[in-house]
Formats: sequence, structure tokens, C-alpha cells
Amino acid sequence: MTEVAFLLNGTQVVLTGVSPTRTLLDYLREDRALCGTKEGCNEGDCGACTVIVKGGDGAKALNACILFLPQLHGKAVRTVEGIAAPDGTPHPVQREMHRHHGSQCGFCTPGFVASMAAAHLNGDIDHDTTLAGNLCRCTGYAPIIRAARAAESAPVPDHMKTDAAFILAQIPKPAKQSFAGKGVGGPREGEDSPLSLRPQTIAELASWYAAHPDATLIGGATDVGLWVNKLHRDLPKTAFLNGIAEMAQIIDLGDTLHIGAGVTIESLRIAMGAHHPSFAELLRRYASTQIRNAATIGGNIANGSPIGDGPPALIALGAVLHLRQGEATRDVPLEGFFLDYRKQDRRLGEFVTGVTIPKSAPNLRCYKISKRFDQDISAVCGCFNIETHGGTVTAARIAFGGMAGIPKRAAAVEGALIGQFLNPETAAQIAPLMERDFTPLSDMRASAAYRLTTAQNLLIRYAHDLAGAKTSVMEVRV
Repeated sequence: MTEVAFLLNGTQVVLTGVSPTRTLLDYLREDRALCGTKEGCNEGDCGACTVIVKGGDGAKALNACILFLPQLHGKAVRTVEGIAAPDGTPHPVQREMHRHHGSQCGFCTPGFVASMAAAHLNGDIDHDTTLAGNLCRCTGYAPIIRAARAAESAPVPDHMKTDAAFILAQIPKPAKQSFAGKGVGGPREGEDSPLSLRPQTIAELASWYAAHPDATLIGGATDVGLWVNKLHRDLPKTAFLNGIAEMAQIIDLGDTLHIGAGVTIESLRIAMGAHHPSFAELLRRYASTQIRNAATIGGNIANGSPIGDGPPALIALGAVLHLRQGEATRDVPLEGFFLDYRKQDRRLGEFVTGVTIPKSAPNLRCYKISKRFDQDISAVCGCFNIETHGGTVTAARIAFGGMAGIPKRAAAVEGALIGQFLNPETAAQIAPLMERDFTPLSDMRASAAYRLTTAQNLLIRYAHDLAGAKTSVMEVRV
């Protein structure tokens, strides 16, 4: 149990004795009768539960169904009931949704309105991307997009700006945490239970996690939320990492970038646009805006999924992973961290603190193959980083997700490329060596034969890409 304080539609809320895995969606509907926020898929896919959450890092659209209450401490939440002005004047996006007939059954509409209002507040007019995480089955997207465009020039209502001033003025600072083990006593009066931690520093987390290595570390909860909602897991020990500011930073170290484990996928996407645009484009197709606003790169790595989109790109970049266990730290090449399916080189009580990548890799290209362009899991994700001198390959790093039980490099292909003149013909000759590197499985997303053929074709596509040919699947030519 823990204490949580936040603003809800402009009114301060202080909750005590909160279950750490109680979701915001359940609290809104069951405790506050704020039923405009809908439960659809209950796993973060449909967007019907979208709310706006503001904190020190700005306003974000998030899925309330996989957002645990402790993640809201010190933040401001606006549901669809709080998007109109206090006097009932509709928000510009609400007005335009009405004018452009953007709703039929209305079930999905509150989520659309919340996503659109968050984008309006942030001046984001990339509506196709913003609304990719909101599903509508009856209205169709054309009138919704028209409504979003019509609201672009409308000023942000004053009541949508006021939440920004709340953090220091109204919400109490998080209490210091206590933790058991290593000679440290139990919780002092007014502090959280040692079984539910909101650490403020990496050192605090390291001490507590060393004493509770069986605990669940929660970054964005985009995966853990499903453990609770779908698998009905009981998580008796939890630590919420979103309060560790030092872990949510991207630091320029000259030739390299240090990316903290708590950096969200959306923040990483924005940062990578200036350094690794192909990686940034890959991250744009990572789930939806709501998920990217919550999910962290550290969670994407530590999860150990063989189809996670972050690791192949990071491995192709030669990323170094940073780990901490108590007072001890160590660095390992990211590709060596993944040992087998869902098994990593992570010691008891050890956790990911960040990853370091080179700041420049002009030949990096990342290709995601999935059944849908938006909000889908990769069947194959291939990332290529090949260096050439005078057209001859001098170094190669090629990594795939979806081709094995772990994200893995194509070692045989890399070796065969060294010393070769890189062009589509050479790539086609070497591509069959993918069979030496991978023995993919068949599942609901793709057959083994499809995955292997696709991986071979991606190498050829990469050669065309470096030669200047247009290879984007969004460009249709006749």
C-alpha cells in the first residue's frame, strides 16, 4: 500500500492505502464515477481509455488501463470530463468533432478527444501519428482527421494551461523511502511500505533492489500492465522508476550519447531524429503515441523480447549496456546481454541503468516488417550499419529481431561482406548466408520461410537504399 497525490481535472486528490497495481481506469470508473473514460481492450491497444497526464516533462496522452496509480504521484490528470471549460464551453476539438460528425456510436470518442486535446496543447499537427493508437470501427477516420485539422488554429483554452503550475505549488513532494535489508530498518512514520517503492535516485533503487531482488521494477508499465490485467498476476513487491530523474536523461558525451533506462520511447524518437533518423522512423512505428509516451528503452531491453524493436537498432549501433547491482556497476555489449529466450546476462538484484551509443552512424538503416504499418508487432525487424571505404565494406553490424529467440547479429553475412564492393548484386549473392545465421520459427505473425526470405531481401533493400534508391513502403510507384 502507498500514498498517491495528484490533480484530477483541476482538483487535488490524495489517496492513502492504494494498491500499487490499481489502474487509473479502475479508479476513475469505480471510485469517481468518471465513466467517460472507457474500457475497451484493457491492454493499451484501442485508445478508448486515453487521458491527458501532465508533469515536469509536459503533457502526454496515456492509456489509463495500463497506468498504475503510483505512476501519477505529483502529476495532473485530465479525463474527457475535464477537457471542456469549467463553465461547460466545449474544447475546440470537441466543437470540431461535433461540427464534422466525428462520432457515431461514441464509445471511442472520449479517447479520440483526449488524444486530440493533448496534441492541440502541444501544437502537434501530425494527426495520423497522434491518432494511430485510437481505434474507431464505425465513424471512419476521415471526419475525425478533418475535425483535428479544423481545431489546429484555435487557441489553447486557459483551463488547459493552468495544470502546468501545480507541481510545486499544490502536490506534496514524494516522501523519502525506507527499505529493509543490509542493516537498514523498516519504514519510518509517514513513509511508504518497503514493498512498494518510489525511488528518487539510482542509488536508492540499487540499495532497495539488492534487498528485494524478487521485486518487479516498473518503468512505463506497458508490459507489466498486461501481467496484471490479462494474466491476473499478483505483484507483492514493486518499485516505480518514473521518479528517478537522472535515469530519464539523454546526455551528449561528445562522440557518444548516454541514454538513461527511464527515457521514454517517444523522447528517444525525438532525440534520434537529429542523429539516427532511420532509428527515429523505426521508433515512430513502435506501438502508438500513448504507449511511446509511457514505455521506456530500459524496459524494452530488460524485457528480453525477441521481437522488441529497440535492441536490433541498438545492437547494430554497437551499444554498450550499463548495469548496476548494489554499489557495483558493469558495462556489457548489448548483444551479449541476450543469452536465450527471455534469459539475459543479468545478476540477482541487478538492473539496467542506461545504454551508450555512437552519436553518428550515417549508414544505419532500420526496417520493420509487420502486417499493419501502424501499431503492430514486428514479424521481422532488420537493422544494418555497414561502413565502406571507396565502396568496399570495411565493417558491418547487422542485427535482427524476430529471427531467433533473442535479438541477434547476422555474423556469417557480416563476415562475407567484409572486403566486398557493396551493391545490390553483391547483396543478392551474400543474402543466402542468412540461413547460416538464423533458423526462425513459424508463428501467427509469419512463417519461418517468410522470415528468412524477408531477411535476405532486406539486405538487398539496404544496398539499394545506400545507393540512393527510394525504398520506403509508403511510396507507391507505377
